[in-house]
Amino acid sequence: MKKITGFAVAALAASLIAAPASAADEIVLGLNMAKTGFLKSSGETTETAVDIAVAEINAAGGIGGKMIKVVKFDTGSDAKQAAVATRKLAEDDHALAIIGPFSSGEARVAFAIGERLGIVQIPNAASTPGLAKGNSFAFRVTEDEGKQFNRMLTSLKRKGIPADTAAIMYESDQFVSKAVGTLIMPGSFAAVGIKVLGEPEGFPQNAFDLSPQIAKIMQTPPDVIGAGAILDNAVKILKEARRQGFKGRMVGSQLFGDPEITDVVGKEADGTIFAAGFWWDLNDKTRAFTKKFNEANLKIGIKSAFPHHVDAQAYEIVYLLAQVIDEANISGDMDGLAADRIKIRDQLRKTDYVGMLGPICFDADGDAELPGFIIELKDGQWTLFDQHPADKCEKSSS
Repeated sequence: MKKITGFAVAALAASLIAAPASAADEIVLGLNMAKTGFLKSSGETTETAVDIAVAEINAAGGIGGKMIKVVKFDTGSDAKQAAVATRKLAEDDHALAIIGPFSSGEARVAFAIGERLGIVQIPNAASTPGLAKGNSFAFRVTEDEGKQFNRMLTSLKRKGIPADTAAIMYESDQFVSKAVGTLIMPGSFAAVGIKVLGEPEGFPQNAFDLSPQIAKIMQTPPDVIGAGAILDNAVKILKEARRQGFKGRMVGSQLFGDPEITDVVGKEADGTIFAAGFWWDLNDKTRAFTKKFNEANLKIGIKSAFPHHVDAQAYEIVYLLAQVIDEANISGDMDGLAADRIKIRDQLRKTDYVGMLGPICFDADGDAELPGFIIELKDGQWTLFDQHPADKCEKSSS
């Protein structure tokens, strides 16, 4: 089982798959990933998903006969290193486009740099609402936390789950977690008639003991606790709440929608409900990807039950870029690099793509419209509680 490690600075540590030169017979893509650091649990297998997609495409003849080459950079979950990665991948490695950066905090910094350098960046996990807005080279193949949390609440209501009152806990020093806990959850609960008891309880990401916050919440026990936290801290919230006698459900958007949650908590997590952007057992394509993904991880010493939705989204990004590069007649030659990057941006806004997750289009802010799968934990297992189709979007001409 993977463990989330402490914060690690990647001091320019790039894990390169190939030399930075851009050969005429290659299509170079960058991968700005969080393979180590506090995002390791959800981020390290992005690389596996990307490698699978690249191997499949190259085995089928590449893009117009040219093989995809991926240059990789591990940020160590550090936003400053994500900025370094964008500059390196764009300026030194001459990537045509970048998969990533991974998190919202990283993307917030890196998007501005990519805009100046004129290179498309497509995160697979950065899900703070509105993050790409105002950036013409920023796209996201991930659904925002607000929409997914609202879908989860809709499912609670239509399935008749008791949820008249709620408390909220969130990581106060983690960018997207804070947005979920202080902005998204209070308004979303209120909009569906769920009364929030007290103010949202914030705690630092590296907090060891959450008993004071839980004790305060348990003075008036709520029906649900909304957790704005990634896996490690969501587990801390749930375990301490159970220890203090909480009988209700923990609910969330997609922040702690990590396949490892059942390994870490087991049946103690039963009743937990959250959103995810991928359900492994949806169809033949998702099951085939899951089989390849698990086998590839085992070869590198990682045991995975099934892909995280951020893994599936990374896989889709590679195929999406391959289609766009082909449609835009991208040469991949150094002389036309700047023009090719603009062609990729423009083609992304008008392409029709259908992949493993279904049709994907981008709204005017560069956000992909994706489905939502509502997951309930039962008997220590993920179960599909409900699902929501992707919203339709109008293609932007900008």
